[in-house]
Amino acid sequence: MDLSRNNLSGAIPITFANLQQLCILNLSFNSLSGRFEDSFTPNAKVLLDHNMDICGDPKYGLTPCDATELDKKHHILKTSYALLLAFGFFCFICLATGCVTVIYRRRKIAKDNSKNKSQDMVSIWNFDAKIAFQDIIDATECFDEKYCIGIGGYGSVFRAELEGGNVYAIKLLHSVDDSIDEKGFHAEIQVLTKVRHRCIVKLHGYCSHSKCKFLIYDLIEKGSLASNLQEEQLAKELDWSKRATILKDVAQALSYLHYDWDVPIIHRDIKSSNILLDLDFKAYVSDFGMAKNLKHTCSSWSTIFVGTCGYIAPELSSAMMFTEKCDVYSFGVVAMEVVMCKHPGDLLLPFFCRTEQHTKLMDILDKRIAAPTSDEEKDIILLVLVAFACLQIFPKSPANNAAGIPNIHKQKLHNRHPEAP
Repeated sequence: MDLSRNNLSGAIPITFANLQQLCILNLSFNSLSGRFEDSFTPNAKVLLDHNMDICGDPKYGLTPCDATELDKKHHILKTSYALLLAFGFFCFICLATGCVTVIYRRRKIAKDNSKNKSQDMVSIWNFDAKIAFQDIIDATECFDEKYCIGIGGYGSVFRAELEGGNVYAIKLLHSVDDSIDEKGFHAEIQVLTKVRHRCIVKLHGYCSHSKCKFLIYDLIEKGSLASNLQEEQLAKELDWSKRATILKDVAQALSYLHYDWDVPIIHRDIKSSNILLDLDFKAYVSDFGMAKNLKHTCSSWSTIFVGTCGYIAPELSSAMMFTEKCDVYSFGVVAMEVVMCKHPGDLLLPFFCRTEQHTKLMDILDKRIAAPTSDEEKDIILLVLVAFACLQIFPKSPANNAAGIPNIHKQKLHNRHPEAP
């Protein structure tokens, strides 16, 4: 009976010994195990080669069972010693690493404490050029009011001219509510250290301490859009072409925040005072103290009322729900403010009251600058239509739905076009 190379396992059945006519039993090259008892007839020949786990009579080429068990005990003992040695080595490494970490942290704390004693300030920087904390203090004379160039909801902005002629804007946070200040401070840092866009103000660094927190930006020379619109002489410099370009810059910055990131960034406080202008009237979006990441591109809920009255989207003020469309609504208000040179105010009522309001476009335009040319008329009408599309009371309303748009007569501004497109 040839049963070799059949991948047999387990003990050899004792029933084989009852086969009286059996001459040769070939069980080699299998995986048999256990003790082999020689109970076959004297004339029977049993082949058990290449069965590693079987023991028995040496005349069959097998290892005695007593020796096999002893070898197993030796093997288990060696394995135990090896595991114990490895465990001891692992514990030694962990202990050494822990000691080094504790020593390093103690030295670092001691170094920081000594630094605090000498400067009474812990500063963390992220600068292109190395700027010392003391240079900021000296340049602003410890944040004297004469260097203040603006005051916002989260802090005051100071002008600091450092050695070498570099000029920066220093935003010193108010210390009204430590928890809100801390959250706004870190929100602005997290956003501005990641974003890189030509229409978003650049953060150079920041300083954090329990008694003093400030951020360092590029100085945008002409100040906020709101201040330029309010002052008559400055507003006259903002012709219709410049105003259209400013709104395009703001729209590009918002598009970058909403769509160029895996997790959209919502500003939540878009208004004319948070839009800065440089000497070439290029616009920069600033003040990200209320910014928030919007996970999974869906709406989110806010437990704190944030934003500025007059610019807040209806769904945020009523349901405390914000999406990127909240920034879009605020942009619509800013667009109307740029066209009218003042907050649209009552012009927004038809969106909420669903009433008809007949208003001529010419009547709401800023009268302090020259009337628009024929080419500029088209841009102005487009800006107004885009603004009204942004101001829909329901965020999911289609942009071309005119149900909530006030009836503004798009008549000729220069008697050149019978009807604007």
